[in-house]
Amino acid sequence: MSSAPHDPFYSSPFGPFYRRHTPYMVQPEYRIYEMNKRLQARSEPSDFLEASKIANMCGFEDSDNLWWDAFATEFFEDDATLTLSFCLEDGPKRYTIGRTLIPRYFSTVFEGGVTDLYYILKHSKESYHNSSITVDCDQCTMVTQHGKPMFTKVCTEGRLILEFTFDDLMRIKTWHFTIRQYRELVPRSILAMHAQDPQVLEQLSKNITRMGLTNFTLNYLRLCVILEPMQELMSRHKTYNLSPRDCLKTCLFQKWQRMVAPPAEPTRQPTTKRRKRKNSTSSTSNSSAGNNANSTNSKKKSAAANLSLSSQELGALQSCSLNPGRDGALCHSTAVTPTGQFKEKH
Repeated sequence: MSSAPHDPFYSSPFGPFYRRHTPYMVQPEYRIYEMNKRLQARSEPSDFLEASKIANMCGFEDSDNLWWDAFATEFFEDDATLTLSFCLEDGPKRYTIGRTLIPRYFSTVFEGGVTDLYYILKHSKESYHNSSITVDCDQCTMVTQHGKPMFTKVCTEGRLILEFTFDDLMRIKTWHFTIRQYRELVPRSILAMHAQDPQVLEQLSKNITRMGLTNFTLNYLRLCVILEPMQELMSRHKTYNLSPRDCLKTCLFQKWQRMVAPPAEPTRQPTTKRRKRKNSTSSTSNSSAGNNANSTNSKKKSAAANLSLSSQELGALQSCSLNPGRDGALCHSTAVTPTGQFKEKH
């Protein structure tokens, strides 16, 4: 008997409905294999037509965005982040995007002329935690097949660190890909066809990517530097249906409130003191001393009340005393008299 049905990567020729169900609680690399299969199915005409029919039935005009949103929902958590680190001619770059921008990132890869995309993990290490699984692959290769401007296979090598949630869905929580080097491979048949044309050979010798990424993807990552901080404005606009100016005003006001508000002081539990009993003979002798002590305490409390400053007055006092003068020294200092009045000393 053939051992093909016992293979976890076996696909039935009768379609997905006759495929043996494989649980997700297996090696995390199997999820990358499923992602590769989904990305390969993206370029199939039948899959695209099916997505278009579903989009038309649901009232969506852009089926491409609908497909990428479903792809990101299947493989990424709601609070997932994707980070790319590489070095260009002008220095090292690091881009981090959130869950809402991840679908568009994968879409830009195909918009740049890529017809096929998949990831190869070699000698990866796994570590299990309470609620997550971390996969560290130092020899990861992102393979992209380009159809334009010329037929080229690009192998982007680097280190890929993934963090999966330890549940039934087993989706990606963090994605960090550090690119070290890349190679662009042109078939020998194409070189032999244009061996007599120096202009075509010169064009074939030029790189079509930068560190394995297309210009579409690089421009999108630069744009994400602006789009990522605006996610709060976009979500507020969708939730409250405010104008962009009003959204900006409310977000800035709330941020200013968080910066100005003083940190909350920890609540102190009241301490209970035991009252000592006094002898009847000493009570009469201590009554006069108690009256004198109460009078002095009341005077101290009244003086302390006069000297109490609010937080705004204290901030103004500090800013006033720290303002430098024209000659570089302190212009003046502020003191408080025993009566509670402010007195300036130049």
